[in-house]
Amino acid sequence: MTEVLRRGRASLAFGFFAQGVAFALLVTRIPAIQVRYGISGGLLPVFLAAVPILAGAGSVTTEHLVKRVRPSRVLRWSQPVALLALLGVGVGDRIVWAGAVLAVFGLAVGALDASMNMLGVSLQRSYGRSIMLSFHAAYSLGGIVGASLAWAGAHWHLALWVSYLPVVAVLLPAVLVGSRWYVDAAPSAGPVEAGAAGGEGANGTGTVVFKVLLPLCLVMTLAYIGDSTVSNWSAKYLKDTLGSSEQLATVPYNVYMVTTLLGRAIGDMGVRRLGAVTVVRLGTLVAALGFAVVAVAPGAWVGMLGFTLLGLGLCVLVPQTFAAAGRLFPGASDAAIARLNIFNYVGFLIGSPLVGALGDAWSYRGAMLVPMVLVLVTLGYAGSFAARPDRYGGGHERPRTADVGRGSNGV
Repeated sequence: MTEVLRRGRASLAFGFFAQGVAFALLVTRIPAIQVRYGISGGLLPVFLAAVPILAGAGSVTTEHLVKRVRPSRVLRWSQPVALLALLGVGVGDRIVWAGAVLAVFGLAVGALDASMNMLGVSLQRSYGRSIMLSFHAAYSLGGIVGASLAWAGAHWHLALWVSYLPVVAVLLPAVLVGSRWYVDAAPSAGPVEAGAAGGEGANGTGTVVFKVLLPLCLVMTLAYIGDSTVSNWSAKYLKDTLGSSEQLATVPYNVYMVTTLLGRAIGDMGVRRLGAVTVVRLGTLVAALGFAVVAVAPGAWVGMLGFTLLGLGLCVLVPQTFAAAGRLFPGASDAAIARLNIFNYVGFLIGSPLVGALGDAWSYRGAMLVPMVLVLVTLGYAGSFAARPDRYGGGHERPRTADVGRGSNGV
């Protein structure tokens, strides 16, 4: 049993890593994609918005699909589709082709994001302790690797397909092999938590009550507004507002990703010692401080300190939001996670245009204060992260025997 869980955890972590690589390779080469397909500046935002919108549709579809098919099977086949779609972006030359493969990529990403987090939450329940942050740490590591590979491709002026083909050739068979050890935990794994099934979280049939999930949906949206602000505006802010060089302006996002990785790597230990509520509150305060430092920074190096704090603060919010949904709805966690995952994309769609519009109409320093205020709203919903009788934190963990079902290969 323990060996099954360990293999399941390792294979799922690799799935998160592969997704981080693929997504970074796509988003960091958007200028090259725009040039290759001749996408106008006016049309580019439509393409960029279409991907998260379709990802949301993929997440909704997954909610219904997992009623008939195990989440492990959804992940097993959606991840190769996303990788092949990434390669497809690199081999075409017509704008219709670009629209088609990006649509496929968006739908597949929504399905695999939802199914990955479903498996992560169920594994955490089976382990009986916080492990969710470790999966997202693997995603952050993949993002760093993908962004580094993208930099190398741009530096050496490699064609997109030349950059993408070796990555897909390595990751595609690896994720297919690794998928043999995915573990689908049974819905009954672990005790039903007070205030969840049959109470405030789900009714007796295991149906998600959306008004109970809504605070977590709001937190997810706010977290991704903050994240998209960093990913889309950090370089421009450092160069145009803080007067850095173009080369130095590329550093903040990399710093943000590294600190996100470090924060998530140690975050599970913090949840076990302090509890999820305390970790979420601390992360929120650190993230808000990061935005404040960015907004008042007199120069580029202080600005980078702010982006460093943002990485350390924001990194805990998303994994803990998924974990909290699993605790609230132990009998319907897959449906809750699929719905919650949609607000990942909602935050992404809101964050970048919001900061850009405020920056153009007002000032980019002032615009950075808006996500700061929005992130602070999370403090009012921190109680939603409480792990009721199944508490993670000093003196609260207790061993359990869980029926983890069978791995997708029949283990």
